[in-house]
Amino acid sequence: MSPASPSAAATRLGLAATLLLPTAFFLGACSVIGGETCDGTKDELKRLAAQPLLDAAPARATAPSNYRGVAITTGCDDGSSGQPWLHADRLYAYPGTIEEVIKHYSEEAKAAGWQFEHDPSPDAAPVAVEGACWTRTEKDRHLLLNVDTRVEAYSPRPEADGGIAYEVSIGTTRDGNNDDNEATCWH
Repeated sequence: MSPASPSAAATRLGLAATLLLPTAFFLGACSVIGGETCDGTKDELKRLAAQPLLDAAPARATAPSNYRGVAITTGCDDGSSGQPWLHADRLYAYPGTIEEVIKHYSEEAKAAGWQFEHDPSPDAAPVAVEGACWTRTEKDRHLLLNVDTRVEAYSPRPEADGGIAYEVSIGTTRDGNNDDNEATCWH
């Protein structure tokens, strides 16, 4: 068998480049379009996890029965656009009402210098209370404290043993600002 001619090798090389070039361009474009990543956020996540309000639950609040031994968790969500969202979260079970929980956190947050955030939606209708949030600026970072009873996304779903389950979360964007209004309340 004779070796392939130089022109056949060049044709195969050209075909391979034609097939691989769009893939290389696409993968490179994804990393450029995707914006910032969560790389290098470990120290900020530790600082968020040390926020005192994550441990400031009302009396009689405990970890949900199926989450005993789980304390504060942290995470960084780096979606396809904008700044990654850094957060520290803690789940609780409480034998009372969400209104009692919100009253408790309102007092704790106010004492710690947090400002209550109203629902900015013009269509906000008076519905069942699901949570509340507060903001503050600390060390040039815009922080968001959120208390939320919508814990259905947890797997397994937190068991409250006849009471309510709720999450306390403190978060910030990777760069710590709120210029693009990504760090807003959700409830």
